[in-house]
Amino acid sequence: MRIGLLGCGNIAGIIASRGEAVAEIVACHDKRSDRSERYAERTGAKHYSDIGAFLAAVFSLLVEAASVVAVRDHLNDALFRAKDVVVLSVGALADSPFLANARKAAAANGRRIYVPSGAVFGLDNLKVARISRFDRLLLRSTKPPRALGISDCATRTCVFRGPASEAVRRYPRNINVSAAVALAAGMEPQVEIWADPAVSSNQHEIEAQGEFGKVAIRTDNLPSPDNPATSYLAALSVLTLLHDLADPVTVGT
Repeated sequence: MRIGLLGCGNIAGIIASRGEAVAEIVACHDKRSDRSERYAERTGAKHYSDIGAFLAAVFSLLVEAASVVAVRDHLNDALFRAKDVVVLSVGALADSPFLANARKAAAANGRRIYVPSGAVFGLDNLKVARISRFDRLLLRSTKPPRALGISDCATRTCVFRGPASEAVRRYPRNINVSAAVALAAGMEPQVEIWADPAVSSNQHEIEAQGEFGKVAIRTDNLPSPDNPATSYLAALSVLTLLHDLADPVTVGT
């Protein structure tokens, strides 16, 4: 696959170092031109300082590794320019009108939008909820207090309990996981956010119950080796998606 990278930070670096077997990076753009230039030197991709020229370049798959704002600003343009898009900043798709417009743009241009599993396991079978609605869907996220902007938390404390839409508004740093769960299941999960001074990593638990039975999945994320702010699993899930797109055999729901 010939791919273009929008955003040339940590995840783009992991794609460059471990994705060459399935993808050729031919174009890159970052709002910081110096970072895009360094990435181009490293990968052999062509650096574009102008976003319009980047989106017009010849590649079939755009991998967004930039920001929610970048998705809002450029997703539809990429679709209209006949590119499939991998969206990492899935929080942008928590906006229902924006998601609806993106679906229409993709369908009108025969394109697809791909959302990697990111920082959690189990999104594939959550899609069962689209045809057999769950009676219960809960996302419980536990983070060090500092990750939630809390400085005086002495014991494990629930700082939020409510629907995902409200969690997104009050705790935008949790937006990607809750948005991904909602997209997979086709329904809004209930969300609990816990601050725990005893943990040093981000933990996500998904509990679901329905006609199929019930399941509980816990993911304890380690940070990316090159950037503690990024979940290594999130980066690996992008690589896995690229491998799946190149493989004629699809495994999983």
